[in-house]
Amino acid sequence: MIGLPFVYTLGGLMFGAYAIAGWRDRANPRRYANGLFWGLLALSFLAGDRLGDVGNGVLVLALVAVAAPGLGRGVPATTTPGERQALAVRHGNRLFAAALIVPAVALIGALAFRHMPALIDPKQTTLVALGFGTLIALIVCMAWLRPAPIAALEEGRRLADAISWALVLPQMLSALGVVFAMAGVGEVVGGLLGRALPHGSLVAAVLAYAIGMAVFTVLMGNAFAAFPVMAAAVGVPLLIQGHGGTAAAVASLGMLCGFCGTLLTPMAANYNLVPAALLELPNRYGVIRAQAPTALLMFVANLLLLYFLAFPR
Repeated sequence: MIGLPFVYTLGGLMFGAYAIAGWRDRANPRRYANGLFWGLLALSFLAGDRLGDVGNGVLVLALVAVAAPGLGRGVPATTTPGERQALAVRHGNRLFAAALIVPAVALIGALAFRHMPALIDPKQTTLVALGFGTLIALIVCMAWLRPAPIAALEEGRRLADAISWALVLPQMLSALGVVFAMAGVGEVVGGLLGRALPHGSLVAAVLAYAIGMAVFTVLMGNAFAAFPVMAAAVGVPLLIQGHGGTAAAVASLGMLCGFCGTLLTPMAANYNLVPAALLELPNRYGVIRAQAPTALLMFVANLLLLYFLAFPR
């Protein structure tokens, strides 16, 4: 049966290839650090389930120790900016068709794979479909654009080196959210809010949940980290069990409220600070400033959708 190990193996092989290519890149003065960082990440994908809790904890600390002095940028054997510009002009907007293959296959696969429980793990249909979408997009692009055989690897390494350690920040923050939830932070927050909120007030509970998701996301940098805390504090006990809210609507709209916080915080470095660095913007917070009006409008919209759509009337 094809399941999560398939996706993890793809990711592990990709990071392993980055590690080998980065280690051999003599143009990068930090090539050993780059090779070790991507190699440790590959190890976590390929063998994390065999390392145990202590082993994975040590691996995470090792990743932080390697990344703390900073990673370098390699010089992959790929196209020059001028050559990429010429290719973009030649193919035009048709290039976006390749990018659309991934979400299209992921959507179709997620729906179709649910009817193949003997072949695809029913609990992991979306991630498996996403993995297949990535492979199909790669095959189509190789057949269509006919780059050098190693071009995809080197372009991926170029982007990974540009994003650097921030590439793993979402996973780190998600893990932090789980740690907070297991430590009982959600119950503590829920107890405080339960004494502060008016008893039986749906409006107050919705406001506490939505604002809490946005604020925790601003503080922690990732809605996936905030969700376990706010779900345990307000989402499940007050909105779903207390007011009979639909679990799917409460969870999804709560996450969207959290993503509005993602647009507003420098803690979401891979979304807000890394693009500013890559684009060499004069103001490192320019991305956040540009996103703020949209984030606030979307937060209000999600708040209203949560109140009017998630509860029986």
